Amino acid sequence: MTDRTYDLLTADEIDEGRATAAYFLRTEEVLEDVGTDPDVVAELSAPDGWNVLAGLGDLARLLEGIPIDVYAPREGEAISGGPVLRIEGPYRAFGRYESSILGFLAHASGIASAAWRVRAAARDRTVLSFGTRRQHPALGAMIEQSALVGGVDGIGNVAGGEVIGVEAGGTMPHALAIALGSSEAAWSAFDDALDPDVPRVMLCDTFGDEADEAGRAADCLGEALEGVRLDTTSSRRGDMRAIVEDVRWALRQRGRGDVDVLVSGGIGVPEIERLRDVADGFGVGGAIANADPVDFSLNIVEVDGEPRTKRGVKPGAKTVYRDGYEDTVVAREETAAGSDLLEPLVENGRVVRTFDLDSARERARTAIDPLAGRGVFER
Repeated sequence: MTDRTYDLLTADEIDEGRATAAYFLRTEEVLEDVGTDPDVVAELSAPDGWNVLAGLGDLARLLEGIPIDVYAPREGEAISGGPVLRIEGPYRAFGRYESSILGFLAHASGIASAAWRVRAAARDRTVLSFGTRRQHPALGAMIEQSALVGGVDGIGNVAGGEVIGVEAGGTMPHALAIALGSSEAAWSAFDDALDPDVPRVMLCDTFGDEADEAGRAADCLGEALEGVRLDTTSSRRGDMRAIVEDVRWALRQRGRGDVDVLVSGGIGVPEIERLRDVADGFGVGGAIANADPVDFSLNIVEVDGEPRTKRGVKPGAKTVYRDGYEDTVVAREETAAGSDLLEPLVENGRVVRTFDLDSARERARTAIDPLAGRGVFER
């Protein structure tokens, strides 16, 4: 037992390589005992299928100062099988960090990839990340940044946004209407209390029919109403498409066809595909935040210049050339059509790349249309 407040590992514990499986430390001890520290090439390989690479900023900070060279695609790059990270250097310099290397990339890439698929389904509709409350609160910044890399338009976690330099937004919870006793009281109090820059998007399903509440919200706020959010519990939802159409009808009857309709609560790719022509946007929670990590694997493929690895893995250092979105895996010394995806990330312990969130987001979005044309997002 420790005296720490929460069950969290510290940054120091991660940086010292103690956030690891015990057998890596035992391997380090054995190699030291026999007096060897071979120069190796290790590769992190992606499973088949398309995903988005994320988490490279944390990875680079972890490996900074360690006498190794690291090569990787850019943050936000669409990846499909083959090596997506190559590490070159003395094994004992980085071996203990294998668990953290995998964890940083696997979890962030899983969330970014889920957000990317949501983005592809939503097309030009607004997508907001609402899911951090479904994960450990310490992960808020990582989840929101990864969701943004994958393509969401906005986030909801305040502290997470502060860490990554993106302002969080949101509407209102059911708790406000319940605490004040009526939806009208909540809408009016929200409008009176908050800065005019806060969008007037009102929750319209707390006590009654969504179309009725949306109409009353338009009556209550008048021209100030910018949008309504429907977060109907699944036990009362019924046909959500019909509900959205009824809400739009009620708003048009009041001359407010300009009011946006945002749908949240259990929203994922199938729901978005069914609703994107009638809804203006989606608040997505678990479909992004609960994403499975990408099942990367890390293997030594070369030892002291000799191709050597375990069964089932191709020996020897490799790289990936991309021509359009056709990838060719070749030996490190070879070339192929296109450009080498594995660019320098760390050179002898020095991080040689900057990380720009906007560029990463654009990289992921740019890949959607050509890959959609190849059926990548078909279910």
